[in-house]
Amino acid sequence: MKHPTCMHERSFTNGVSPIADVREILERSRTVATVGASTDIDKPSGGVPHHLKSIGFHVIPVNPNASEILGVRSFPSLLDVDEPIDIVEVFRPSEEAPDIARQAVEVGAKVLWLQLGITSDEARAIAEEAGLEYIEDQCMERETRRLGIRKDTAVNGTDRAS
Repeated sequence: MKHPTCMHERSFTNGVSPIADVREILERSRTVATVGASTDIDKPSGGVPHHLKSIGFHVIPVNPNASEILGVRSFPSLLDVDEPIDIVEVFRPSEEAPDIARQAVEVGAKVLWLQLGITSDEARAIAEEAGLEYIEDQCMERETRRLGIRKDTAVNGTDRAS
């Protein structure tokens, strides 16, 4: 399902990774923790994770108010996630982004991705100082569709990226 808030064009300015970097990030990444994930797939915070899961990403929902989202366990915070995270995708207000960035650093994530409409100079500084790649104000669903990103499903219980 395409979400209207993900469909308008946005240029890569103000330090957002160029398109080649976005492609490379999406191609090499497998596990996405979605902070602020929703049980309502009609909202971008529910529909985008649903899309990512449908194309083969391993989605870890993070929402303190839900025990399960998309048929998998939801965690109260990033700090409760018990497996490695490639991308932390943020569906929370900009003012919460710096704290989420600190948690992303603490759990060893590789990328901090603020969803469309979310920006934070402080979160950017925290992420980049710690060596995380940083993307803001971009929709992961739109980018995966535009770039044709899909993950192969596993053979014999193992996963591999396309």
